[in-house]
Amino acid sequence: VPSVKPGYLRPLVPEQAPQQAEPWTAVMADIERVVMSGVTHWQSPRFHAYFPTANSYPAIVADMLSGAIACIGFTWIASPACTELEVVMLDWLGQMLGLPDQFLARSGGEGGGVIQGTASEATFVALLGAKSRMMQRVKEQHPEWTETDILGKLVGYCNQQAHSSVERAGLLGGVKLRSLHPDSKRRLRGDVLREAMDEDIRKGLIPFYVVATLGTTSSCAFDALDEIGDVCNSSDIWLHVDAAYAGSAFICPEYRHLMKGIEKADSFNFNPHKWMLVNFDCSAMWLKQPRWIVDAFNVDPLYLKHDQQGSAPDYRHWQIPLGRRFRSLKLWFVLRLYGVENLQKYIRNQIGLAHLFERLLTADERFELFEEVSMGLVCFRLKGSNDINEELLRRINGRGKIHLVPSKIDDVYFLRLAICSRFTEES
Repeated sequence: VPSVKPGYLRPLVPEQAPQQAEPWTAVMADIERVVMSGVTHWQSPRFHAYFPTANSYPAIVADMLSGAIACIGFTWIASPACTELEVVMLDWLGQMLGLPDQFLARSGGEGGGVIQGTASEATFVALLGAKSRMMQRVKEQHPEWTETDILGKLVGYCNQQAHSSVERAGLLGGVKLRSLHPDSKRRLRGDVLREAMDEDIRKGLIPFYVVATLGTTSSCAFDALDEIGDVCNSSDIWLHVDAAYAGSAFICPEYRHLMKGIEKADSFNFNPHKWMLVNFDCSAMWLKQPRWIVDAFNVDPLYLKHDQQGSAPDYRHWQIPLGRRFRSLKLWFVLRLYGVENLQKYIRNQIGLAHLFERLLTADERFELFEEVSMGLVCFRLKGSNDINEELLRRINGRGKIHLVPSKIDDVYFLRLAICSRFTEES
């Protein structure tokens, strides 16, 4: 962790851009002096904060190739390979996770996958699809209601432990979002969701969207997806599954029980750029019925029309921005140059390291686990007050050698140790 203070960089560079070109050597010399002195090393084996952000040699080479091809793949014709490789890679990846066929393009149905920039984007895109689906349904039932009338009644739901981007999606989408109390294992349960919905329906509100989290940010808890799925399916409400971090583990069959009920979801998302050796940005999202998102986003000016429209996806309709990078190259390279077997080995090894740290902790009577360890995250604390734990974290981070971040649930402060770097070893 760098020891710089905010504003450190401005004095290190000139006030204005140079009039004449500078040599490469001058620029490269400044990387060390200006940039590296202010970098937090996310790939260091002692970086244990947040969740991992992946990188690997194959992914970096593919990213360079994407930069060199430099296409903006908003329509099929803008670069056919950019669209078609993405369709196939999301099928490869979906099969690796054991996703139901309705999510895959190869099934011949309408489902399929897309690469978003981040999980926050996927959550927002799913919310907009759910919103457009419910608006249409309500308009058919109540032609006299205006869009503003309907919007004011829409309400979505998530676990209190869901990522802050879920709340943000509600703000951006202009709809109410309720965060619900989880059970003692921090999971959102079906009965709690049903109660909340019934209560809102009595108030004249319209439930339209639910986010189930598989692997929460604070403590890697898993919502009861199967139960939540039943509640959503019985009322035909859009269920989005956010597995941003933990989703990578589902390439190992022994962890798939945690996604039981996935066939009841409308959309599913995880980040290969967190824990699957693909560097940022690469957030994989699958939709059973992309048409709701396409309809919500569809603006078709003449300059974006082409002769092959309708026979391949135009991914600009599946995302917020118009432009997009050739990100499927990163997936293709990583999946081929590692192979499924080595990626599984990598995930298992990292989870093994988390269990090693768990054993070291439980062997020391000063410490306690805050949460059961299921993935590569260990939540722990010194027995005693929040203050003593805050002091411990200050000391650890103050040395600048190891980086951890804390969290707080029900007023209990604890430390999170995530296995992040592919260079971390038992030693």
